[in-house]
Amino acid sequence: MIYTITLNPAIDLFIDTEKMEPNIVNRTKKYDIQANGKGINVSFILKELSVESTAIGVGNGFTAKYIQDELQQNHIQHYFTESQGTTRINVFTRVKEGDKEYKLVNPGPVVGIHEQAKLLQYLETKLKRNDVICISGSFSQGIEPDILTKFAKIAVTKDAKIVIDTSYKQVMEVLKYHPWIIKPNEDEIKSWFNIKSPLPPEDLAKLGRELIKQGAQLVLISLGGKGAILVSKDKILYGNAPKINILNTAGAGDSMLGTFIGNLTKGIDNATALKKAIAAGSDAARREWITDFTAAAKLEEEIQIMDDFLKF
Repeated sequence: MIYTITLNPAIDLFIDTEKMEPNIVNRTKKYDIQANGKGINVSFILKELSVESTAIGVGNGFTAKYIQDELQQNHIQHYFTESQGTTRINVFTRVKEGDKEYKLVNPGPVVGIHEQAKLLQYLETKLKRNDVICISGSFSQGIEPDILTKFAKIAVTKDAKIVIDTSYKQVMEVLKYHPWIIKPNEDEIKSWFNIKSPLPPEDLAKLGRELIKQGAQLVLISLGGKGAILVSKDKILYGNAPKINILNTAGAGDSMLGTFIGNLTKGIDNATALKKAIAAGSDAARREWITDFTAAAKLEEEIQIMDDFLKF
């Protein structure tokens, strides 16, 4: 079983408009509402790949109910504990005039120690050998980054795997527990090493190699429109991104990660899984939400995987 953990879920409102001006009523072209949260998105992707998962989260109010109803309708198992406030709503606006994307992301409600303990206890009860814990996204108010270490300790105790896709620097403290997959983007991996200047892909790969040396098993570095890098113990792979017209990038990273995990659990090799993951992420970036895989396979034809990108 794969347990996706979303500690700050949301309803995402996607707006598509021709233009946006201040101090007037802007009439939008169309909108879409999605149950969201990075781990929840991963569960939706795994469902498309016929890989079973359980979506774990925190939330309250009509927004949390909507998210759980969507999971139920898609036949995705889920377990949520209550927060002390209403689950957030985020707004993503695509403005065609100027080809701009605006992202308004709210902080989320407060989650108390008791609710956090219930999540940890649930995992301790359910987790079995070779299961996967996938922790994605930001954390609600009241949840400290050191909860990553608590999840990692549970995974080690149960002989399970852990996947981390979050920006918190606490990720570096989890490396000693040998996480299966770490998925930073360019900005995140630089921040973990206190680097502010731009870096070429080759130097980002070297940072990924350092994460491997410190304990990670696989490091998947998302480069956005430049593709992705996969660092393992003995090899560094690079895949370019296909050329697309970007509509909304909110679900691209989750589509990439969910596809990568899902294919690895099916026994697919790293290089093929990377290609499929890049295609899925790219397909999501040209949609209003995550990929549905109907056109992702076509994008794979544009992706080349270099298996000698940087000598280890």
